[in-house]
Amino acid sequence: MQIAPGEDKIPVVTSASSPQCKGEGLYFSDGRRKVDYVLVFHQRRHSSIRSPAGTSVSHDRVSVVSNGNFLQSGGSDAAAGRGAGLSGAEAASVGEVFMELGFAGGNEPTEPADHEMRLIRQEFEANLLEAGLEIERDKEVKAHGPSFTRLHAPWPVLCREAEFLKIKVPTKTSYELKEESGFGSSMSTVWRKLNQPFQPKVQHQDHERTKFLSHCFSRDKLHLYNITSKDTFFDNATRGRIVYEILRRTVCVRTCQTIGISTLIAKGVYDAAFPLHDGDYRVIGHLEERNDRQVLHEEWARYSAFYKYQPIDLVRKYFGEKIGLYFAWLGVYTQLLIPASIVGIIVFGYGVATVNTNIPSLEMCDERLNFTMCPLCDRACDFWQLSTACGTARASHLFDNPATVFFAIFMSLWAVLFLEHWKRRQISLSFSWDLTGIEEDEEHPRPRYETILLQKRQRTQKNKKNKKKNETAIDKLTWKDRLPGYLINVSSILFMFGLTFSAVFGVIVYRITVSALMAMSPDPETKSNVRVTVTATAVIINLVVILILDEIYGAVAVWLTELEIPKTETNFEERLILKAFLLKFMNAYAPIFYVAFFKGRFAGRPGNYVYVFNDYRMEECAPGGCLIELCIQLSIIMLGKQLIQNNIFEIGIPKLKKLVRALKAKGSAEKEREEERPPQQWNLDYALAPFEGLTPEYMEMIIQFGFVSLFVASFPLAPLFALLNNVIEIRLDAKKFVTELRRPVAVRAKDIGIWYNILSGMGKFSVIINAFVISFTSDFIPRLVYQYMYSQTGTMHGFIDHTLSYFNVSNFKPGTAPQSSGDITVCRYKDYREPPWSPDAYQFSKQYWCVLAARLAFVILFQNLVMFLSLVVAWVIPDVPKTIMEQLKREKKLLVDVFLREEKEKFQLIQSLFAKDTTLQPGSQVLQQGHGVPIPGRYSTLPTGPRQALAEDGGGGPRVRCRAASFSQFTRRIPPLPKNENENSRHTAV
Repeated sequence: MQIAPGEDKIPVVTSASSPQCKGEGLYFSDGRRKVDYVLVFHQRRHSSIRSPAGTSVSHDRVSVVSNGNFLQSGGSDAAAGRGAGLSGAEAASVGEVFMELGFAGGNEPTEPADHEMRLIRQEFEANLLEAGLEIERDKEVKAHGPSFTRLHAPWPVLCREAEFLKIKVPTKTSYELKEESGFGSSMSTVWRKLNQPFQPKVQHQDHERTKFLSHCFSRDKLHLYNITSKDTFFDNATRGRIVYEILRRTVCVRTCQTIGISTLIAKGVYDAAFPLHDGDYRVIGHLEERNDRQVLHEEWARYSAFYKYQPIDLVRKYFGEKIGLYFAWLGVYTQLLIPASIVGIIVFGYGVATVNTNIPSLEMCDERLNFTMCPLCDRACDFWQLSTACGTARASHLFDNPATVFFAIFMSLWAVLFLEHWKRRQISLSFSWDLTGIEEDEEHPRPRYETILLQKRQRTQKNKKNKKKNETAIDKLTWKDRLPGYLINVSSILFMFGLTFSAVFGVIVYRITVSALMAMSPDPETKSNVRVTVTATAVIINLVVILILDEIYGAVAVWLTELEIPKTETNFEERLILKAFLLKFMNAYAPIFYVAFFKGRFAGRPGNYVYVFNDYRMEECAPGGCLIELCIQLSIIMLGKQLIQNNIFEIGIPKLKKLVRALKAKGSAEKEREEERPPQQWNLDYALAPFEGLTPEYMEMIIQFGFVSLFVASFPLAPLFALLNNVIEIRLDAKKFVTELRRPVAVRAKDIGIWYNILSGMGKFSVIINAFVISFTSDFIPRLVYQYMYSQTGTMHGFIDHTLSYFNVSNFKPGTAPQSSGDITVCRYKDYREPPWSPDAYQFSKQYWCVLAARLAFVILFQNLVMFLSLVVAWVIPDVPKTIMEQLKREKKLLVDVFLREEKEKFQLIQSLFAKDTTLQPGSQVLQQGHGVPIPGRYSTLPTGPRQALAEDGGGGPRVRCRAASFSQFTRRIPPLPKNENENSRHTAV
């Protein structure tokens, strides 16, 4: 292929081109052809392109003018042929040799490199022309700012690629969905009326009761499809996806046989490539004339629409199935948080209602019982009364009551119900979006993989001795090539685990030291607020550390995944998700795990405490237990993470980046203002932030799902706060996609991928975590054991005295006793140990082992009960709704009928053609009616029908085999159907 002639076909538009006829910059200059895709590049060092004739080796090969087009000269054809017209190793070698000369020529090293970039762009665009795309760009390439190349896919290219990609399109045949009858129908009608105020004002949002049959596009069956206009048959998202597929597989010889636009962007040949939005998102004019982007902005991407359902079908149509599934999943998750929030509020309300009748809290607050507790620190701290911790005990009952056990079981079943409901919703969407039976798209290698593979090939070529031996091994990378990356991955992840644990330990040391320092303060107010101050400040420090490490771990996960050199984008995304989830999970939950399962369990006892740095005692739980501290820790981290990430990271940082981009572009905007040319849609879209994938959005919700499910026994209000956050999060993400991001390529996806497996694993893990929280962190099991084994009255009276052990103050180590002990001889501390007068003084008592056995038994019972109920729920709820199964069967039957009817019509047509043939040949023998009729069976794919005569040669020649594919040439001459069948859609009751 010659580059120069191809380039001559590229229309060139002057900088002062006429205004667009329609679409405000969505069309070529003729106002008819849509801009399906835009390629952006910068003309670097434009003033130095005209170098002296003797300094550059490039000018004798291809003449290039300032706008990057080939001159119409004979020399350019021959020169271009060297780079693009050659095939095989010659073309590759020419490109390689030229690249080396380009880098070596001239005094300024960037000029030949930029010239090579322009040659690569010209070759790439010429290959796009050969693939059938139409290209337009401005005549004058700016010395500053970006230059744009617009691409348009004509109808034949769209048809060809749609057939290759097996894109499903609606046919003319439709059928009516089966309506419910009786009580179910009346309830559905009432529900639709109640839901009417919450529905977005979107056309065709509900599919009514009619559905068109869909079938993979085929150029041989155009008469089957409902093609009213070739310009609108494929929507803008589909057109952009088709052009992207062409861009992705187009080869460029000058970059050593690299494939696709992604590689060229990675090498700096292009800056960006993206499809255009459907115009401005602000509505100007009549509401009836709104485009899809404006409808999404008005009905979906506004905070005032928080109470409405999402227009999921329109989201899918505009952004593609992958993004549509994300918002559908987020909507289902948010919907199911409503019952969880209601139950959580009821559980919390039960704690509030019973706090004044809770006997253990009343006993702790009763000053008459006079429980003298052992000092909280050495030397500086004095003995204290348990009644001073009354507030902590009452607050602990709000979350540590019998209802929390029920709530933990409920939330474990809720997680299973959520996953089952999502599976059904996902299958329903797959059916309505025609995703059933789609095949995975073939993926091309990533740019980094190609680069590493090319370097490996070059190394093997230099080693001529082993060339034959290694020829079969250089078409892909092996585990040996990835081994250094794997080793770095393992060591880096272990290091970051250590960093996370170090951060948690650092906060523990902070709490211990600050507690000791505040306890030695002479100010009584400071002494009284030690626990509250230390807990609050430590949690805030934890939150800040978590947010900082979150950002660091996100960047490190990308770097580590790049080191593994994944071959495709899917492999890259899955490995990145696993690493990022692992690191962020440890980062977010490590402080919570410490408070729930480790705090206070290694502190020791009076007279034998465990010390840090030989001076500071390990911290203990509050008198009311560690559950209240776990609740504080969980609530502050969850709320702070959501508020800060939503308000600062998701709103503030993008706006700051936008401001920086606006300031950078201010200079060029002032120069363009002189031209008085309004910015086109591609200028506006290029100023938006690029789409970088859904991983951050999913990750944020998955971590929140962990807060809601893993430790929900300690914080029943977690679903409520998650619900409030998600109501805002949906609109925030919607606004970001509609107004702040470039339009992503519409990607097909059947499901949410690896995220479902992560959710399922976390749901199962939450059962174990909640079982241990209830049994080991809360006082639920000790209370049951006391009430049914040790209480003489069968009530909770005396429970506090039962849980406190005795310590003889004379057994304090020297230098650790309080300075003024007075006449106190015995103090109490919370533990199950033998009293000092026992032969086994300070050893674990029988009550301790009894409570431990009960705790372990509860974990086993709780886990097996919830797992069994989860299996029952999953078994009772079928994955595929019954109506979807019926409709799938009906669609298959109707499609078979459509194609059999088409085959029959083709057979009739070919029969009539043969009959005319025989009548025109008087010497030929015509079969008598009823003789020699082909019998349907082995050689026929036609349905059984009335006998029809078929002309044959008189000599008993071979039978004519009729196949549908053999008669595709006659499909455009099929006579019209009868009037009663020539409808735009045929309705069949289901």
